[in-house]
Amino acid sequence: MSTRTPDGDVPIRRVDRILAFMSLGLLVLSVVSFFAIIIGSSAKADMSTGIWPTIGVLLYIAPPVAFACLVAVLIMSFVRRARANKGR
Repeated sequence: MSTRTPDGDVPIRRVDRILAFMSLGLLVLSVVSFFAIIIGSSAKADMSTGIWPTIGVLLYIAPPVAFACLVAVLIMSFVRRARANKGR
């Protein structure tokens, strides 16, 4: 399930796209959570009840998971590129 790029470069696989967009989505979700906590705390919301604890935990978990997804994409692309260059 790879698509061949026009200049003959290494093909982009579906799993690469999924991991890349997952990483971007988690980073955006983390930034939105950060601003939600800032707005909620300035509005004197009770941060110990409701959805606020979930948002707080998400703020700590999402960036490292996004970084891990990005590292996985980079490693997979380097390995695939090395195998393609070795075969030429």
